[in-house]
Amino acid sequence: MHEVGIMQNTLDIALEYANRQGAAQIHRMTLRIGQLSGVEPEALAFAFDVVTRGTIAERAQLNIDSIPAICYCPNCQREFQPSDWIYECPECHEFCTEIRQGRELELASLEVS
Repeated sequence: MHEVGIMQNTLDIALEYANRQGAAQIHRMTLRIGQLSGVEPEALAFAFDVVTRGTIAERAQLNIDSIPAICYCPNCQREFQPSDWIYECPECHEFCTEIRQGRELELASLEVS
């Protein structure tokens, strides 16, 4: 489960930020997780509970914003969401060669005090 390592790294970033701000508590962390990131949001939420124990983020709320995959068809210049992992343009049936959204894995916001 690589989500534990990902969550530990994210927590390290959050703790470093909180320390620089002189914060005593992390109240909320918001992550943006793309559909194509290879990260399972449920596993990440479980990992969050594990890695925050005994830290200033122990009682923090974790928000996960799921970002859908968006492909771009260079043939008809149309954006579309792939369905069932089929990356074929629904208009012209060309294969999608450009993924414009859905690979995100980022700490979007942090609420501290």
